[in-house]
Amino acid sequence: MCNAKFQDNQSLLQWVNEQNLEKIVTCLGDGHPGVWNLVAGIKEEKYRREILDWYHLKENLYKVKGCLKKIKKIESYLWFGLIDKALQEISSLPENKAKNFKNYLKKHRSRIPDYQFLQKLGIDIGSGSVESKIKQMGLRVKIAGAQWKKDNVSQILKLRCAYLNGDISLSICA
Repeated sequence: MCNAKFQDNQSLLQWVNEQNLEKIVTCLGDGHPGVWNLVAGIKEEKYRREILDWYHLKENLYKVKGCLKKIKKIESYLWFGLIDKALQEISSLPENKAKNFKNYLKKHRSRIPDYQFLQKLGIDIGSGSVESKIKQMGLRVKIAGAQWKKDNVSQILKLRCAYLNGDISLSICA
């Protein structure tokens, strides 16, 4: 089920919280503060499982550009949620390469689970399906040559969501 709002986070949060959600809701994000600010409005914190997207975490790790063997070891620690071991290993890298990533890990420590365990349970550890929906929304909104009035963007997003949710079908006549 998808929904989108244009510059209206409160309405989006209201819609999410009106859905028949599981007792524990998994919220995936890439580390951007705006995502986590929005997530904070979904249910009470004790009913949210916040997960830092595994693929974004890896992407940021590989920006460190240390010895590949060491990076793989850090990746392995992170895969199992062993943040302290990862931080210890990162400390042996040149500070200029590792500083940003260390801060990233510390900031999102509570969102870095045992990814391997969650994956075994069938819980998503990556936000690919959400990003795919966003791209599908963008295909309709970003038609070559199209210019949207700000007041009409919400209407086209609503229509696109209805289509993606299977609430309407569109047929093209030749």
